[in-house]
Amino acid sequence: MGFDQRRAASLVALLSILACAPSNGAMAPTAARPVSGDTGAPGIGDPDFPLDGNGGYDVSHYGLELGYTPSSKHLDGVATIKATTTQALSRFDLDLSGLDVSEVTVNGEKAIFSRNGTELGVLPATPLGNKADFTIKVAYSGVPKPIKDSTNLGTFGFVPTPDGAFVACEPDGAKTWYPVNDHPADKAAYDFAITVPDGVTALANGEQVGEPTTAEGKTTFRWRERHPMVSYLATATIGKFELRKGRTPGGIPNLAAVDPKHRASLDDLYNISGEVTDYWSKVFGPYPFSSTGGIVDDFSAGYALENQTKPLYGGFEPDQSIIAHELAHQWFGDSVSIKRWRDLWLNEGFATYAEWLWAEHKGTNTADRLFQTFYNRAASEPMWKYPPGRAQPKDLFNDSVYTRGGLTLHALRKAIGDETFFTLLKTWTSDHKYGNVTTDEFIALAEKLSGKDLKPLFDAWLFQPTKPDA
Repeated sequence: MGFDQRRAASLVALLSILACAPSNGAMAPTAARPVSGDTGAPGIGDPDFPLDGNGGYDVSHYGLELGYTPSSKHLDGVATIKATTTQALSRFDLDLSGLDVSEVTVNGEKAIFSRNGTELGVLPATPLGNKADFTIKVAYSGVPKPIKDSTNLGTFGFVPTPDGAFVACEPDGAKTWYPVNDHPADKAAYDFAITVPDGVTALANGEQVGEPTTAEGKTTFRWRERHPMVSYLATATIGKFELRKGRTPGGIPNLAAVDPKHRASLDDLYNISGEVTDYWSKVFGPYPFSSTGGIVDDFSAGYALENQTKPLYGGFEPDQSIIAHELAHQWFGDSVSIKRWRDLWLNEGFATYAEWLWAEHKGTNTADRLFQTFYNRAASEPMWKYPPGRAQPKDLFNDSVYTRGGLTLHALRKAIGDETFFTLLKTWTSDHKYGNVTTDEFIALAEKLSGKDLKPLFDAWLFQPTKPDA
């Protein structure tokens, strides 16, 4: 059933009565029923990713009960989703890729559902009014299929490994393992209960709740991330890991986990993560979450991802610069998140510049010297033809978004001075803690704190397809 057909079906439903529904709750293509209210849009409104996320509601909490068997790659899940409508809803969508849905309920009543590509359409038994709190429960199972997209990160989502799963979901891979409003604009808290075979460890965001429980050859790990989180930052990374637990010198709980193949990196990951977290807490403002750390898994992803509270490193042992980058994201991208993917430089440009600040802090380089090195690239270099202030959906993670984004921040630092620049960073992270932002909001704050007209500077560095004057 296409999107236009679904809307048409909803209109027909105003005039018809559903005689009966399939016993498993699946929506028959010709089913019609009396409804009131409106249909939620199949996308959240991001023009670059028109089918990511969904309209009509805002999620506040995901409760994910998962059972995973590495030998068969089979996942069983029950997702309990608490949300609030932003309009009257007779029908709405969730994002879910693959996997078989056996039942959907809304507020405890069995709902009719349909599948169309990565859209899970839901017709509640009782239509929902505007600003109404409601609970969706989805039972599902199957073998997760990661997304393979050479234009962006490559392979992402729920990626099976010989001993478990590598779970890194940017930009829109969360839907490969749970039903979700899969877009950064809708952040929510999470609880995880992950059951795996004995001897296997399940790691997720936030902090572990109680001790693992074991029964009938299986162990259940419970994790809770009580702070709002973007869907692509959720993880349920599973495998055999060596762990080190403790606190940073500044007192923040710290957990490092490494695959046995990378056991030599455990202490470095733990110590550097702690040192970096404490230092960024001075530069960017108080650490926004309740724990820090990182995971090194034995999957050659070719990238790292800043999963909230637990950055994930795919098949390599990260150096200080990479750890500094991923942990800077806890402020820029995780706590302060983008509203639309076009503003991705607010994540990656800031984390790249954090690498330069870390080098400056350690005395191995200066941000100004690094700025000059990158700025000296020839005007014909592709970086100058890609304006980072408007990330392109088929090339989100372009070098320009990272490097030219970092160059923009240093150009700004030189224009407004160190005192105002570092006040700006702390004010930005404080004013928008746990929220969503745009580039226009950052420019406005920079102008307010500096008292300068900075639009020409940002236009040249972020929006023009040419090399700016330094």
